[in-house]
Amino acid sequence: MTGSTVVSFTADDYRARMERAARTAAEAGLAGLLVAPGPDLVWLTGYTPPAVTERLTLLVLAAGQDPVLVVPALEAPDAQKAAGASALTLRDWTDGKDPYAATAALLDTSGRFGISDNAWALHLLALQQAVPGSSYTSLTEALPMLRAVKDAAEMELMTAAGAAADATFEEIRDVPFAGRREAEVAADLDRLLRRYGHEQVDFTIVASGPNGANPHHEAGDRVIERGDMVVLDFGGLKDGYGSDTSRTVHVGEPTDEERRVHDIVREAQEAGFRAVRPGAACQDVDRAARAVIADAGYGEYFIHRTGHGIGVTTHEPPYMIEGEERPLVPGMCFSVEPGIYLPGRFGVRIEDIVTVTEDGGRRLNTTARELVIVE
Repeated sequence: MTGSTVVSFTADDYRARMERAARTAAEAGLAGLLVAPGPDLVWLTGYTPPAVTERLTLLVLAAGQDPVLVVPALEAPDAQKAAGASALTLRDWTDGKDPYAATAALLDTSGRFGISDNAWALHLLALQQAVPGSSYTSLTEALPMLRAVKDAAEMELMTAAGAAADATFEEIRDVPFAGRREAEVAADLDRLLRRYGHEQVDFTIVASGPNGANPHHEAGDRVIERGDMVVLDFGGLKDGYGSDTSRTVHVGEPTDEERRVHDIVREAQEAGFRAVRPGAACQDVDRAARAVIADAGYGEYFIHRTGHGIGVTTHEPPYMIEGEERPLVPGMCFSVEPGIYLPGRFGVRIEDIVTVTEDGGRRLNTTARELVIVE
């Protein structure tokens, strides 16, 4: 069994992250960042509010200022226990008081701020009213690479999450497929991911036969039959960091066409992986994988981007897609997952999480990419 990876981030780690975020915001021409509860707040402070409520919780970051976390008084004791609490100032507010006035006092009255994508409209509109001269842009749009480059400790956690997903696949290939509903196999995936240390399972796609032509098919009541191609795509969070892998298996012996399509996708996935190197553009990974599929005559059946970033969430920047010219940097982690989807017939997808190294790339998923036969 793959146990928890013992990596504890310290207050100094969180202080460095907040300082870097504030500095990067200033370099982008922003007066600061406003971070609501969600993955960015966890990554920057180690704090997860006990519940998502209408009460304002907001981290205020600006270059040259100490970080301040505005928090409801009834939740302040929990905030004080966060690993990064000593690296910031807590400013609590009580029910009946105006939290927006308290927050406004921390803001440049004519500044432009990056704000969390998931911030409530209720809070944003109230801040605009409290600070009429301010303006806002989404944090992902302003600083899309904020969390993209992982440090050594984060890479240790990413590697462990990938190993747990791999262990899950090694076991799922031995469970019965034929005669069982997709939802039953999906439940097996959920159970195994949790057995191997995942505290959160984000998706367990089991797409059999014609359902495999839908990349985001939700496992349902279809009974898997002998002769089916089955796309498996599963992942979640282990110790706060993401896993995501896809393998396509076949129930019984495949046809020559099914083998050929699977081989094309496997070659495309390998081409995408070989394109990973520092300085290459994100779109180069997409182009390399897509060219293999297009050259084989299946280009119109590859209907999604080649990859997405992963870290404290299972989908985040950067994206491996045409038009994304951002260069790859050592420490970035993202999926390489080409596919072919033949409507009404079957689909194939093969996915690994890959990290950029100093001289190329490294796979965080190492299970067999050849077509696996299941029963």
